[in-house]
Amino acid sequence: MRLRLTPREDGFYGLFADSANNLVTGARLLVELISEGADREAIAEKMRACEHAGDECTHAIMHRLNESFITPFDREDIYDLASQLDDVMDYMEEAADLVVLYKIQRLPKDVLRQVEVLERAAELTAEAMPRLKTLRELNAFWIEINRLENQADQIYRKLLAHLFSGEYEPLEVMKLKEVIDRLEDAADAFEHVANTVETIAVKES
Repeated sequence: MRLRLTPREDGFYGLFADSANNLVTGARLLVELISEGADREAIAEKMRACEHAGDECTHAIMHRLNESFITPFDREDIYDLASQLDDVMDYMEEAADLVVLYKIQRLPKDVLRQVEVLERAAELTAEAMPRLKTLRELNAFWIEINRLENQADQIYRKLLAHLFSGEYEPLEVMKLKEVIDRLEDAADAFEHVANTVETIAVKES
């Protein structure tokens, strides 16, 4: 480990953990939202509150970054990680909002698989954030997130093929594609988080 001769601002770790825990809440709300018989408008409202909480976490990190003379790792990496965690929440909330706005009644069954991948990625990310302080046992995190993102890609391609199979009306295809696109964006954003964590670990080793 690199020898440090100056004190560090350690408050970032708790804020990153808060942001990641909020993603777990958001992903679980998505699972509820796509369940049969769900009160989607009520759940979408909870998702909006969750997205707002994520914004507050991001703003707190950025404020601390601007106020701190010494940071635990590179400022650029702190900014990137905060922004990428925020991106995940934004994409999940947008997907939920589109389901409600478009009044989508029937979702392809593989959308649940998409959301389950996001839920698992959120749980792994929440487990990993506290380990930023020691940078130990993080290899398995980014490896597994990359595997999940590859799985999400496969599910996404299968969903696209299903949407364009002729089973759905053209307008319905457009609506559903926007939803699955946002879920795919969320999976990609989780991979960006993992890649940034790997970058931090390599720089600090």
